[in-house]
Amino acid sequence: MRKDYDISGSIDWTTVMIYLALVVLGWANVYASVYDGSANQSIFDLSLSSGRQLLFIVASLVIAMAITIVDMRFYETFAYVLYGILMFALLLVPIIGKEVGGNKSWIGIGSFGLQPSEFAKFVTALAVGKYIGSVGFRMDNLRNQLMLFVIIGVPMGLICLQRDFGTALVFASFILVFFREGMSPFLILTGLSAAAIFVLTLLVPNPIYLYIGIGVILIGLILYGRKKLKRIVALTAGALILVGVIKSVDYVVTHVLPRHHQQRLKALINPDSDPLGYGWNVTQSKIAIGSGGFIGKGFLNGTQTKFDFVPEQSTDFIFCTIGEEHGWIGSLVVISLFVGLLLRILFLAERQKNRFARAYGYGVACIFFFHFAVNIGMTVGLFPVIGIPLPFFSYGGSALWAFTILLFILLKLDAHRGQVLQRI
Repeated sequence: MRKDYDISGSIDWTTVMIYLALVVLGWANVYASVYDGSANQSIFDLSLSSGRQLLFIVASLVIAMAITIVDMRFYETFAYVLYGILMFALLLVPIIGKEVGGNKSWIGIGSFGLQPSEFAKFVTALAVGKYIGSVGFRMDNLRNQLMLFVIIGVPMGLICLQRDFGTALVFASFILVFFREGMSPFLILTGLSAAAIFVLTLLVPNPIYLYIGIGVILIGLILYGRKKLKRIVALTAGALILVGVIKSVDYVVTHVLPRHHQQRLKALINPDSDPLGYGWNVTQSKIAIGSGGFIGKGFLNGTQTKFDFVPEQSTDFIFCTIGEEHGWIGSLVVISLFVGLLLRILFLAERQKNRFARAYGYGVACIFFFHFAVNIGMTVGLFPVIGIPLPFFSYGGSALWAFTILLFILLKLDAHRGQVLQRI
């Protein structure tokens, strides 16, 4: 018989506290990023990003409470329906959407705008979880693997049509969910190798050295491993894929990527070659973070912020404000909170009693990790600038609501994990 659960007693309040801490710190840093030194400039002023962000925060808390009220079975039962609705919305965006920052990824509602690609993340996590949790699912079945790649590939393709390649890349992180559920690591290693080879091709002027390196590694793996035909064929196929990546880099960079993405790659490789042009964002970002020193310049005392040296400082480059005003100590606190949140999410995912909830939990962890690592990485020049927000910190309603939904669905499932009797 179904038990009645007291949601307030069974919800994981540790995760909720970390969430609230990140949201409040994010709100304060949004205010710091737009503060110009005026004495009458209030954090509650609705004409400022901080005032509007407060409204988004209030709305996100309402959404969080609504999620905890809805029956936990709703999320698995209607996972495919929600996925279909969001895919249809993504299909409409290039037709009726409006362009913001070079990407046509917003649907305008009067003066307000929603970004469906942000909400596509949580419905994709639900759809992946539902498919993995289906009766008789086996990860070693090729058909099941193809279906999972279709589930994440559809939103990636539709978002690429909006020219928002950064957000599309987020969905690639679901491969880690597949790995947790039993997929061979071969695909993951091949993907990571292809990404590394792509970057190396940009750095190394003569690709012949890369071909030699791939050949040497291939021969070494064949000679010093089990000499089975299946393994040799797989290794050779992987090597050919890497060679294909090298051959395609120039064409992709020159003919596929938009001009601003080409410039971002150049900025990653050598930002000093054009410090006043495409290298400006990363250069100023590193200056801002480095100028904070050990303890920072103090709240609202960031000079790089006040004089608008760093573009998009309340959104993509919000971490610059943290580094400049709160220094190494403040950055460590924020990073520690994010690491604590990720570890908590993984803990919640592992203690679920059915595959749907567990796979969904790992999907949440992967999405948060990708955003956290790449956003901070791009502000310090470790990753190209791909325009994805820092969860709970970057200004904007769509991202904040989507991250809140992602997290609180997991908290809802976890709060009722004792009711689930399905075998793993």
